[in-house]
Amino acid sequence: MTKLFVGNLSFEVTQGDLRAAFAVYGPVSSANVVMDRSNGGSRGFGFIEMPWLAHAMAAIQGLDGTDLKGRSINVSRARPRSGGWRSGECATRLGRRRRRTQSLVVNRGSRGGGIGVMLLHYEKRERLVDGG
Repeated sequence: MTKLFVGNLSFEVTQGDLRAAFAVYGPVSSANVVMDRSNGGSRGFGFIEMPWLAHAMAAIQGLDGTDLKGRSINVSRARPRSGGWRSGECATRLGRRRRRTQSLVVNRGSRGGGIGVMLLHYEKRERLVDGG
């Protein structure tokens, strides 16, 4: 199974449109236009799965740079997801917030003259800023 990335999609492109465009080059196992959770509209990219590598490569050559509903689409082999901020890395360019739990040891003098040790846990939110 070969997965393809399709970028620069018009916001009017449906999964059926995507499937029809790629079906010319061979069988399509799945067609998916990625939707925005907040507004329900297209995010402008999607994925196609084709069972045969030869058909997928023909689709890349035939469709990359062509017009689909008024926009020139980008077609390439999909790359595996790499980390990203959802898996623990920070996304400084996106200005994502990161929570960091820190522990402090605080020495306090008690009224009886002894030293009490108190462990404080607090949550600190940092706004990550891009350095450049």
